[in-house]
Amino acid sequence: MGVVDYTLAKRAILREARRGMLSLPDLCDAHPELMRAAKHVGEETARWCPVCEQNRLRLLAYVYADDLKRDNGRVWALDEALALAASRRNGTCYVVEVCTGCAWNHLSEAFVARSAG
Repeated sequence: MGVVDYTLAKRAILREARRGMLSLPDLCDAHPELMRAAKHVGEETARWCPVCEQNRLRLLAYVYADDLKRDNGRVWALDEALALAASRRNGTCYVVEVCTGCAWNHLSEAFVARSAG
């Protein structure tokens, strides 16, 4: 699978916030459905939230593929999502990090299937 890492974009956003160019509501704007999914389905990481530094980040994995139909955009367990995306035509797994405390959210990585059987 091809990987797109959004770490540089994350650093740029956090740098702008530290310089006062972005406000807390600009950074911490997770949709209520995203917050609910993070709380109930998200996998906790060892990394602390870069904004509030009081909660561990949670990861959510969303999978999109040509033949998923109703399951397109559904939240999956991370390992299951990667396997599913790799096995589907035009499969893509988007991993989002979320802080359930301050509502920080950021697209962390995207995994794109190069070819599927």
